[in-house]
Amino acid sequence: MMRHRFQSMHLRRDHPAGVQSDLTWTFAPVAVLVVLVVVLVVWLANPAPPKTITISAGPPNSSFLLTAGEYRKILARSGITLKVLESDGSLQNLRRLLDPNEHVDLALVQGGVSQGLPTSSLMSLGSVFYVPIVVFYRGTGVTRLSQLAGRRIAIGREGSGTRVLSLTLLEANGIAPGGDTTLVPTEGVQAAKQLVAGDVDAVFLSGDSTTRAVMLRLLRVPGISLLDFKEASAYTRLFPYLDEIDLPPGVLDLARTIPPETIHLISPTVELVARSNLHPALSDLLIEAAQEVHGLPGLLQRAGQFPSPVARDYRISADATRYYKSGKSFLYRTLPFWLASVVDRTLFLLVPVAVLLLPALRLVPALYQWRVRSRIYRHYGSLIAIERRALNHSTAEERKAFMAELDHIEESLNRQRTPLAYADAFYVLREHVGFVRGRLSEAVRRESGQ
Repeated sequence: MMRHRFQSMHLRRDHPAGVQSDLTWTFAPVAVLVVLVVVLVVWLANPAPPKTITISAGPPNSSFLLTAGEYRKILARSGITLKVLESDGSLQNLRRLLDPNEHVDLALVQGGVSQGLPTSSLMSLGSVFYVPIVVFYRGTGVTRLSQLAGRRIAIGREGSGTRVLSLTLLEANGIAPGGDTTLVPTEGVQAAKQLVAGDVDAVFLSGDSTTRAVMLRLLRVPGISLLDFKEASAYTRLFPYLDEIDLPPGVLDLARTIPPETIHLISPTVELVARSNLHPALSDLLIEAAQEVHGLPGLLQRAGQFPSPVARDYRISADATRYYKSGKSFLYRTLPFWLASVVDRTLFLLVPVAVLLLPALRLVPALYQWRVRSRIYRHYGSLIAIERRALNHSTAEERKAFMAELDHIEESLNRQRTPLAYADAFYVLREHVGFVRGRLSEAVRRESGQ
C-alpha cells in the first residue's frame, strides 16, 4: 500500500531541452495574442482598399456617363478599376445605392430626387457640377411657373432627375398631375423639337439639354422665350438643394447680345454619393478625380468651384471633410497609391501592437521566472512528503522506498538544464535533497545500532 502510494509520487523526468521549452511556452502565448490582434485590426479596423469599385452613372451619351468614364481613366492610373453601370438617371442611381442586393459603391445623384427615401446610410463626397433647370415656352411675358397652368408641358421621362424636379417645382406653383395641365413625359432634344413644332407649350430642360448650342438654337426660333426665374431667391430658400445662377447679358452670344439682359436660373447640383463603407483611400482618389474633371471654369461655374464640400441632400463624409480641409496625406502625396496604402496600414498597426506589446513584454520575464522556478520548486512537495513519512514510524522497507524516490529526484535534477540566473535555487534544492537523504540515513543507522 505504502509502496504504491510513493510510486505515484515519482516525477516525470525533465527533458534536456527544458530551457528551450520554457522560452517557447513563455513567448508563444504572447506571440499568438499579438498576431491575433494584428489580424483583427487589419480585417476589421483598417482593411486594404478594394481594387475594383462600381459606379452607377446615367443613360448612354449623357454627361453622367461621360463623367463616370473620365473618373475611370483617372482611377486606373492608381491601379483601381472603376466599373461604370448605365442607368435611367439619378433616381435609379439612388435606388441602387440603397438596395443592399445591388453591388454599387457610389453614384452620381442630382439634388432633389431623394424625397421620401431613407438616405441616412449614404454619404456625399461633395457636389461636382450644376444641372440647371431651363424652361423654354411659346410666347412672351411669362415670369412665373404658375402662368403655365392649363398648358402642355414636357417635364422629362420617368425615372429622370429632370422629371422629379419639374414635378416638385410645378406643385409648388399649384400645378399637379391630373389637373388641367397636360404633363408630357419627354425631355432633351425630343422635347425641344416638340416645342418648336408646337406639340407642347413649354419644356423643362436640364443637364445635357442646356448646352450653349441648344439654348441658342431655341432662342433663335421666333415665338420661343426663356423663362427668367425672377423668384429664384425664393426657390433657393424653399428648396435648399437649389442654387441661383445668373446668365449675364451676351454670355450665350456676345455679337448678338444673347441674352439681352440677365436671366435668373435655378439649379440643383449633382453630388457624388457613396455608401458609408467606402474606403477612405478611395474617397481621396475619387475627390481628386472630381477636381481634375470639374475644376475648370465653364458657362455656369468659376474655376475651382467644384468639387465642393457643400452637401445638400446627404451628409458630407468625414473623409471628404478632412480631404477638403487638408488634402491628401503625406504618404499618398509622396508615394504611389499601392505603396502608400501598405505603409499607411503598417503605421496604423503600430499603435495597437505597441499598446499590446509594452505590458506583454513586462509580463514575459515574470512568466519565464515563474516557469523556471516552478520546475525547481515542484520537487519540494515530494521532499516534504518523504521527510514527514520517513520520520513518522516508517519501516525499513518503506525507508528503502523513500531512498529510491530520492534517487529519482536526483536523477531528474541531473538531467535538468537550468539557466545560470537561477543556479542558486537549483543548488539549494540539491542541498535539501542531500539533507533529507542524510536524515534518512541517520535514522537507518540508529535502527541498526539498536
